[in-house]
This record gives sequence, structure tokens and C-alpha cells, in this order.
Amino acid sequence: MPESRAAESRDIELCVCVPARNEADRLPTFLSALAAQTWQAPIPVAVVVNNSDDDSFEVVDRARVRFEGRLAIQVEQATFAPELAHAGSARRRAMDSGLGMLPALQRGVLVSTDADTRPPPEWLGNIARAFGRGADLVGGRIEIEQAEPLPEPVRRLRAAWDAYWERVRAIEDALDPLPWDPAPRHGDHTGASLAIRTALYVDCGRVPLLPTGEDRALVAAALAQGGRLAHPQDVFTHVSPRRDGRAEGGMALAMHDLFDLAARGERPSAPGYEHWRERAAWRRELRAQEGGQALIAKAEPLLSPMPHDMLLEVTP
Repeated sequence: MPESRAAESRDIELCVCVPARNEADRLPTFLSALAAQTWQAPIPVAVVVNNSDDDSFEVVDRARVRFEGRLAIQVEQATFAPELAHAGSARRRAMDSGLGMLPALQRGVLVSTDADTRPPPEWLGNIARAFGRGADLVGGRIEIEQAEPLPEPVRRLRAAWDAYWERVRAIEDALDPLPWDPAPRHGDHTGASLAIRTALYVDCGRVPLLPTGEDRALVAAALAQGGRLAHPQDVFTHVSPRRDGRAEGGMALAMHDLFDLAARGERPSAPGYEHWRERAAWRRELRAQEGGQALIAKAEPLLSPMPHDMLLEVTP
């Protein structure tokens, strides 16, 4: 084993945590992609099949046998009451199950993802290297599955947003650079690819039981504890652009909104770049104080929302 790969396996222990609801058709692709990881050690995988009426459980159980020795799959079937049958409950159960599979709390890392993703072979190794550079959380970029291309108007709109956020990150990197999150970087940290140290996961209260936005709330709670969030360009996963998602308010809703906007031929609005310059300077000033990282996470949500006073440039 190359020394760099051996060091990865010694320094941290990973567990991939997956909620799955009626994902029998997509689970084989996801689990095969996990088995194809360049990560040298056996990979613990905690799957929670929840509120499903297809054969998702059987699909995972067959994969447990098929990939024995490569994937150490622990699969659980759960039925949440209607008021708790949502993304927050399912992701929390999956990540809590993963927590139980990692005995070394200080070396442990929980890697959240979804059953309809297809991570590239270097996904886990690149996540591990980001932790080695000082991160406490690692977000993965969301790439649209190549086998399910977007219609051209939707692709142009998504490209316009990508260009906008790339420029915002350049402003932030110039005014308030972070050593653990160096440029070039992306800006995604959703449940489809989000890794967190187990000790921090426990300290920040675990996944909030929210119907939607549970991933963003987990990140916010971890940052309020002083956690350092990184967005390496080489950490990404492929996701489906489907609009019939399993979780309320998840990526499927975002895709639905994108399709609708493209169909109307409208240009979306966003905060002008000057607002981001002011925000980056504000963060830099606060970060200079003792415990500044946590102060920013607690104070920023209380600021007035930025005005959406600029139309995005969409390439015709």
C-alpha cells in the first residue's frame, strides 16, 4: 500500500451513513461505487431504510453479502411516525448508527450521503486528506449525474449560478482567507456529501430533527462550536437531477425551481458583489477576536438578509 494511503487509514476511521427511502433502483449503483473506492481499509456503512414499501432492505442485504470484506454494511429498517417521517429523522438515525460502528471517537469521521448518489473512486481518500489539513467538517461538491444531463436552458441557468458563487468565493478568499479551506474551493456542504468528526458531531447535538434543512442546521451547529469547514475541489459526488425526491425541500425541490425558472425564461436575482465584500470584511474583523470562528456562526444568522439587487448573467 502506498505510504500516503496507509497514513489515511491510520489517522482516521470513516463510516458512510445513508438514509434510504424507496431507493431500490438506485442503491445498487451507489453501493457499487462505494465498493470501488480507492480507500484501502474495509468501509463501514450504516444504512437506514425508512418508511419504504419497495425492496430497498433486501437490495442492501444482498449487497452486504456481495461486498463482504470490502463493505461492512449494517442495515436497519425503520418506520417513523408521520410527524417524524422526514429527512431529519432519517439522517440522524443513519449517522447515529454510524457513530456506534466507530469505537474510536477522537479518530472517527461520519460521512453523510444519499442513496441516489454516485461518488467517484477517490471520494473517501480526498475527504480524509482534507481532515489531515485541519478541517473538522468537509463538504462535497454536487455534480449532476452524467447519465442524466440537464436540458440546455436549465444547464445555462445552473452555470450562471456556478459562476456567481465562484466570484463570491473569490471575494471571500481575497478579504478573509481561511487556512483550512484554501482556494480553489467550492461552496457545497449538503447531506449528499458532508463529513464531520464524530467528537464534533456529538458536541453539536447531532442531526437536528427538522423536516428539511437538517444538513445546513447541522453545519451551523458545528460552526457555532468552532468547527472548521472545508470545501476541497477534489471532494464531490454525482447526484441525480430528478424532481421527484424522497425528502421534502431537498435537492429535488431546488431542481424543480430551476426547471420552472428556465421554462419562464427569467433571470434570477442575487445579492450584488459589494454586499459580499462588506460581509467578508465583517467576518474578518470578528474572526480576529478570541473564539471568532464560533462568534461568526452565532452572529451571522442574526444579520439582516442581503438585498437581491443584481440580476444574474445567463449566457444565451
